[in-house]
Amino acid sequence: MTAEAKTKPGWRTLARSIRHKKTGYMLLFGFAAGLPYALLLGTLYAWLSDAQVDLETMGVFSLIGLAYAFKFLWSPALDRVDIPILRKLGKRKQWIVTAQLLLGAILVILSTLNPQTALGWFSLLAGLGAFASATQDVVIDAWRVDVADEVATIDILSTVYQMGYRLAALAGGALALFMAQRLGWPVTYAAFGGTMLVVGALGLFAPDAERSAERIEEERKELSTLREAGQIHPSVRKWALLAIALLWGWALLNVGIFMVRSLGSDPGTRPDSVAFIATQGPLIVIATVVIPALIAAWLNGLRKKGRHVLTEAMPAQSSADRALDFGYRALVLPLAEIIGRLGWATIIVIGLVLTYRITDAIWGSFAYPFYLGELQYSKDEVAVASKFFGVGALMLGLVLGGILLTLIGRMAALTLGAVLAAATNLLYADLAIGGATMQAVSDATGFSWLVTNLGGDPRLAKLMMAIAGENIAVGLAGAAFVAYLSSIVAKGYSAVQYALLSSLTLLVGTLGRGALGQMIEERGYYYVFVLTMAIGGIAVVLCLVEWWRQHKIGLAERNAPPPEPEFA
Repeated sequence: MTAEAKTKPGWRTLARSIRHKKTGYMLLFGFAAGLPYALLLGTLYAWLSDAQVDLETMGVFSLIGLAYAFKFLWSPALDRVDIPILRKLGKRKQWIVTAQLLLGAILVILSTLNPQTALGWFSLLAGLGAFASATQDVVIDAWRVDVADEVATIDILSTVYQMGYRLAALAGGALALFMAQRLGWPVTYAAFGGTMLVVGALGLFAPDAERSAERIEEERKELSTLREAGQIHPSVRKWALLAIALLWGWALLNVGIFMVRSLGSDPGTRPDSVAFIATQGPLIVIATVVIPALIAAWLNGLRKKGRHVLTEAMPAQSSADRALDFGYRALVLPLAEIIGRLGWATIIVIGLVLTYRITDAIWGSFAYPFYLGELQYSKDEVAVASKFFGVGALMLGLVLGGILLTLIGRMAALTLGAVLAAATNLLYADLAIGGATMQAVSDATGFSWLVTNLGGDPRLAKLMMAIAGENIAVGLAGAAFVAYLSSIVAKGYSAVQYALLSSLTLLVGTLGRGALGQMIEERGYYYVFVLTMAIGGIAVVLCLVEWWRQHKIGLAERNAPPPEPEFA
């Protein structure tokens, strides 16, 4: 039965979930995931600016963000490889704790360096930190899926993770700037490095996905099952694995070469990161996701039709045979499993993943130009409206998302989130043409009076009203979307499957920003907001289709006859 069908929404379920130990650690891990991202891809630039590092050199630091965009490339290793000695901590926890302690150490060491005199070491450590942070993200996502149960539900864990992540973004952004102004950058980064070390120490006591002797034996049997009668012949699996390994190897090499070239000492030889993502990004996704998915679907078809399958068991005889089985289990089976389980619905799921967050993700880079340039608000006004009031609204949206997930169910909350995320683009469209509607709403609700009495003015109130509406919708949609992604991946392959799906969400927004910027130049912000609202309608339709599909599955499982009793 699907998770959606199993869940019985209610306030008691919500209360039990919030009190659970796993929920507390999920909040902690969400904070640990969000803090390095804020410090390495945001606040670090403020430190470099204060150190009078030139903009061209700072542009190189933005390349460390590629670790997050392509983190799925090393996710198979995190699913299959154990760290010597630390494996006793647990399948996921060994990687989580290692990444957190490494991040803490990196931030502390960064605090001892001067960006002006040790820029090489500074950039190397920042790159290693981004790699460790992206690795932590992959394993935390897998941990969330693996430890979820009927009390600490996947919906609640997903919402709490988002809350922790957003709190970390506020701490690593606004709080870090506040601390740096008064205490200096070295003290600020040392303090947050110490925080990560404490989180890593606390992580030692977190529950982990059960990997008992029985589970290890099941994994061993799973490998041996690949050589039973009816399974794909090893010679066919070998060529399929070779093709997929070459594609993934090319992608890793391509990204690696780009990073090395970008960190070269001659600025004139550094490649354009935007052009790389725009041109090579789609090719990397095709090579590592699309073509391997087609190969996995082809293998599933062969097995169902009984073609190129073993007629009798063929046990592994050599280390090469065992290496083939291990590699196939790591790279091919995660795709084969999800495609075999979803079937034709894979198209719906991928379409939903590609479109669900595009309404708020694609224009994020143009938010400040819109506020500061188009609407002519001051930096202080934008900071108050976006960073402080906006983050509060986002947290409220996450709380509402968590409550709705429990009370009305995952697919209903997901669909509502898609509707609201698309509709709130119209709030900004109104601002783009003067904001008369937002001003009227702000005045009628008394919000303008409140903001005025707190030191603002009615013009600031209408901006805060629009940001609040969008951030509440984004928070609700984000909680529902993370819960949905977590629900459709299999526990045995959670690291690879979740990393692949979530990377598609990130990449689409990145690829679309170039075209969006040109569209803003040619047509203006109003047209763009209306267009993104319309694109959001595609996600709404796909949510309804997916809701119908899951409902049909639930009905079929509930109406299925009970299994025949077994007699000795």
